[in-house]
Amino acid sequence: MDLDPALAPTHFIDSDHPVVLAFAREATAGAQTEREKASALFRAVRDRLRYDPYTVTGDPEDYRASTILTRDRAYCVPKAIALVAVARASGIAAWLGFSDVRNHLASEKLRAAMGTDLFVYHGYAALRVDGVVRKASPAFNAELCARFGVPPLEFDGSGDALLHAYDGQGRRHMEYLRDHGLYLELPLEEMLRAYALTYARTSASRGDDAAFE
Repeated sequence: MDLDPALAPTHFIDSDHPVVLAFAREATAGAQTEREKASALFRAVRDRLRYDPYTVTGDPEDYRASTILTRDRAYCVPKAIALVAVARASGIAAWLGFSDVRNHLASEKLRAAMGTDLFVYHGYAALRVDGVVRKASPAFNAELCARFGVPPLEFDGSGDALLHAYDGQGRRHMEYLRDHGLYLELPLEEMLRAYALTYARTSASRGDDAAFE
C-alpha cells in the first residue's frame, strides 16, 4: 500500500498548517508509540470540539482543518477532518470515511431541522495504526455522552471506534446503513449534493445539547 498520499497535506486536510501542527504536538506530548499518539489525538479532537449538528455550512473555508481547530464546536465531518489532519501531522497515515447512518434517538428539534432522522455522509476518520487501518468517529464529546448515559468512544488503534448502536438504556441509537468508502481529500461537492437531495432544509444556526438526542 502506498501510504504517501495518506500522509500528505491537501487543501482541506492542511496538515502542514501551523495551527494543525501545534495542536498535534500538544495533544501527543509524552506519547511514545503510534497507538499512544493515535489515542491522544482522538481524545483531543473528540473533547476539545463540542459536537453541534447545527454548524453545517456550505462555506468551503469552514471545512479546512486549520479553521476547524480554531473553533470550539463542530459536527461530525469537520471533526473527522481535524482528526485526519492531526494524524497526518503526527506521521500517521489517515483517510476520511463517510457513511449514511440513522439516528433512532434524534430529537424532534433535529428531525424538524433536517426533515429526517437519516444522516447522509456522516464523517469518520480512518487511521493506519501498527500496519492496520482502523475506523474512528470522534463526533460525540465525552461531556455530552455523560449527559445521555452513553460511554464516550475510545480509540487506541487496536480496533474500530464507531458510533454506539444502543444508548445507556438499551434503546437503539445509531444504525449504519451504507458506507461510501475512504477518501484522501474531502469530497465537498459530492457531500453537499447529497445533503441537498436528502434534507428538506439544513439549519446553520447554533444548537445546544438537545441536538445529541
